[in-house]
Amino acid sequence: MPSVGIVVGDGKKEYPGKLTLYVTVTCIVAAMGGLIFGYDIGISGGVTTMDSFQQKFFPSVYEKQKKDHVSNQYCRFDSVSLTLFTSSLYLAALCSSIVASYVTRKFGRKISMLLGGVLFCTGALLNGFATAVWMLIVGRLLLGFGIGFTNQSVPLYLSEMAPYKFRGALNIGFQLSITIGILIANVLNFFFSKISGWGWRLSLGGAVVPALIITVGSLILPDTPNSMIERGQFKLAETKLRKIRGVDDVDDEINDLIVASEASKLVEHPWRNLLQRKYSNRPHLTMAILIPAFQQLTGINVIMFYAPVLFQTIGFGSDAALISAVVTGLVNVGATVVSIYGVDKWGRRFLFLEGGFQMLISQVAVAAAIGAKFGVDGNPGVLPKLYAIVVVLFICIYVAAFAWSWGPLGWLVPSEIFPLEIRSAAQSITVSMNMIFTFLIAQVFLMMLCHLKFGLFIFFAFFVVVMSMFVYFFLPETRGVPIEEMKQVWRSHWYWSKFVNA
Repeated sequence: MPSVGIVVGDGKKEYPGKLTLYVTVTCIVAAMGGLIFGYDIGISGGVTTMDSFQQKFFPSVYEKQKKDHVSNQYCRFDSVSLTLFTSSLYLAALCSSIVASYVTRKFGRKISMLLGGVLFCTGALLNGFATAVWMLIVGRLLLGFGIGFTNQSVPLYLSEMAPYKFRGALNIGFQLSITIGILIANVLNFFFSKISGWGWRLSLGGAVVPALIITVGSLILPDTPNSMIERGQFKLAETKLRKIRGVDDVDDEINDLIVASEASKLVEHPWRNLLQRKYSNRPHLTMAILIPAFQQLTGINVIMFYAPVLFQTIGFGSDAALISAVVTGLVNVGATVVSIYGVDKWGRRFLFLEGGFQMLISQVAVAAAIGAKFGVDGNPGVLPKLYAIVVVLFICIYVAAFAWSWGPLGWLVPSEIFPLEIRSAAQSITVSMNMIFTFLIAQVFLMMLCHLKFGLFIFFAFFVVVMSMFVYFFLPETRGVPIEEMKQVWRSHWYWSKFVNA
């Protein structure tokens, strides 16, 4: 007897299925694509504080530190070339995400993961063996190409594989991998910094390990039923969907996927269609642009990119800076686990709004603490131990808030709201916007710190207020809604219903 999707009280369908061991293991392996992104975020800031690395590639920064210990602490690391080393990766990720959209749609999600792993591995080797700045930059570009492919494909893969009732928790596995990658990188930086002369090579070259994990993982993963149907493999998709859902009656879900696929085949140019009136006036493009932009405007990468640099700037010693970065990394991982537990229980909106309020309070407190001690001249004198503890405490509160709200949800929500016919193109916009703002913030942060001083935290706090208001008024709850039924959410929204046809 064919299965029929159950329509619940609010008009949403419920498809039969359960959380199987097969899909759990599959999603865990796929989510490890986040390791390469997290490892790079964590490793960059630590490496740029290592004396041997600065001496070899950025001697002007090294000389500035050694000769000028007591001057303006806000401007210690203000170097365009140093920040370009960090941020060049994100320009490459921006460019590759556009190509990845085509690859993901035409050849499947796992092929994009494979390409991402291979490119990242090549870049890691080049960085580890670098003897000149150009090798560092080329290596960083290859790392960026790899991140562009994995960030494009992994969130889509997870959203399509997961049963809709558990989609939030399984998708956040990607963010959990990012946080684990950051933590591992911070720990390794601490130990490798003790190796005089070449410890930085181990930090940069160590990126090969997470790259190999996603490369090998992509070879053994199945593709998603959505992707198989997109490529005309209907029977294989139905068989795979039965295995994924752990039930035999998947007729209703597979039929809806086929209908969506047939509609998508009428769309010859998804990028062009994404910009048409029927999409650009709908919520999809708005969310694809604003959510990743807001995610970076929380200021999180000020902490994650430059945690060791930031802690040194506010007066911690080199070892203390790296240890503090490890502490924030641990908080990041723990809070992401909280999000995995709560996202399908409490909902997306609750976590967005609670996290925004907590980040706002923390940023204001950090600004006040740094402003009170450093003033505007950046010379704090002797820093008491209690002061350092208070600053680290509020930064940890801020990191925890991000890790269970805007961190994982910034990837989850865009990946689950797009219609199939524009899904790959829209995900590319999400990745591109994320990388644009990541690049901009990475490139100008040290300069902004030098000029805005403690007011930099107020700058980001302002955007936290703006993005929280946006969520409150314009982002509907998407918890427990099958991806192919997401259009019902927009049709019932007080604002977006004006632009969505029945």
